[in-house]
Amino acid sequence: MTSKRTDTAGVFAGWTTRRWLRAGVATTLILLAVLGSLGGWAMWRTSQITSSLVDRRSPALIESMRVEEALVNQETGIRGYGLSGRKDFLQPYAQGVADEKAALKRLRSLLGHDGRALDDLADVEKLAGTWRERIAQPVSVAGPAEASKITTARADEGKAVFDSLRRAMARQQSHLQDERVVATRDLRRATALRNWMFAIIGLVIALVAGLVFEGLRRGITGPLSTLGAAAREVARGRFDRSLAGTGPADLRRLASDVDSMRLRLVEELRFSEGTRRLLDEQTEDLKRSNTELEQFAYVASHDLQEPLRKVSSFTQLLQRRYGGQLDDKADQYIAFAVDGANRMQSLINDLLAFSRVGRVHNDHQTVDLEEVLSRTLDTLSVAVEESGAEITRDVLPTVVGDPTQLGMLWQNLLSNAIKFRSPDRPPRIRIGVVPQGDAWEFAVTDNGIGIAPEFREKVFILFQRLHTKDAYPGTGIGLAMCKKVVEFHDGTIRIDPGHTPGTRIVFTLPATQAAPAAEAELAAPDRETQP
Repeated sequence: MTSKRTDTAGVFAGWTTRRWLRAGVATTLILLAVLGSLGGWAMWRTSQITSSLVDRRSPALIESMRVEEALVNQETGIRGYGLSGRKDFLQPYAQGVADEKAALKRLRSLLGHDGRALDDLADVEKLAGTWRERIAQPVSVAGPAEASKITTARADEGKAVFDSLRRAMARQQSHLQDERVVATRDLRRATALRNWMFAIIGLVIALVAGLVFEGLRRGITGPLSTLGAAAREVARGRFDRSLAGTGPADLRRLASDVDSMRLRLVEELRFSEGTRRLLDEQTEDLKRSNTELEQFAYVASHDLQEPLRKVSSFTQLLQRRYGGQLDDKADQYIAFAVDGANRMQSLINDLLAFSRVGRVHNDHQTVDLEEVLSRTLDTLSVAVEESGAEITRDVLPTVVGDPTQLGMLWQNLLSNAIKFRSPDRPPRIRIGVVPQGDAWEFAVTDNGIGIAPEFREKVFILFQRLHTKDAYPGTGIGLAMCKKVVEFHDGTIRIDPGHTPGTRIVFTLPATQAAPAAEAELAAPDRETQP
């Protein structure tokens, strides 16, 4: 017994929600179909009995009474005529004959195939025919005197025949009344059965609805609520909370999948926690490294530059005092020492400026690039005048950033454009700006010597030079500085590969709320700086 129950439970345990719903809906539909059929049969039965009672039994009884009434009228008219000899008594007789024929015709159609009722009707018609043949017709066709004689002579016979007719009609009506009573009793029973049937149908529907709601609660909404509550606990941080599934097989699989996801999240969190600890350790290492770099920058800016200044000063003294007194090689060596000391000092200063980007200069505020560029051009005014450079520009917008860093950006870009000019033509530099979505796109275009395609990414790397220091002086840190400043302001910088001759450097800076006003000013004429 226990084994059979376990097998049954095992079979149902594999049912999914869809299968349970299909089985439940099919069972409910079958049950409702059976109950509906029974209810329909009860209504049909009630309708049939009602139709029989209303359309046949009661009208047949009424028509039988009408036949009796018509025969009584005939007998009254014949007896009155026979006793008084007055012709007007024959009128009720004639009317009674007509009424009898009409009533018999209707009664015969109402009785249909009812054998006993038809036999009763045959007895009535036979006795009525006998009375009419023996009494009514001889009296009705005779004169008043003769009619009186016939009536007197056949009085006993007529009474006996008509009494037999009355008894036959009474028997017929009694049978019809009995059938009517039976039909009425059947109607009451059928009505009661119909009412009980519909009450049972309503009760079963209510019971099925209750079972459906309870099944949904236990099989679907209950397990889902339990799973949802457990999932919310996990979402609140209870990752040790196991998600056990109940109900149909698919809901249990869903709970198992969610629990597998929880376990995966736990593993990911453990891994993330380890990664976070590693990141914290690396952050501490970076903090220590930055501290050491700041200390190095301080040493480089003070302790290293002091002996470097001594070396530079004394080599310059040697050059001034003994220049021309020694041989050419000595003068050349002294010049090398002075140049190396000067380049080392420039390199250290450039490195300090590069390291300060984003660390020392980090004062974000609203910056008018027009004002910044004007200060930069004042600083480069000597180089602009000596090179004969012509600089034109659009009206520059206002951005949010560090004014010192943005000044370094413009100074490096413009000084590079002037430095790497073509020996065949005076430098022409164009500064343009256009809005691009939520950013401004700037372009610094020159007509200089340009940059070969294979070096367009290399020039933004620290200390990457494309020329010797004798051809173009510098430390190779300018464009690297520009890249660091632009990226610190969440922008991008690149070299336009489609521009020739010369170089076009394109960079972006994020737009501010003041961008639309500045955008309107872009329609103003270009400003120009002459050499």
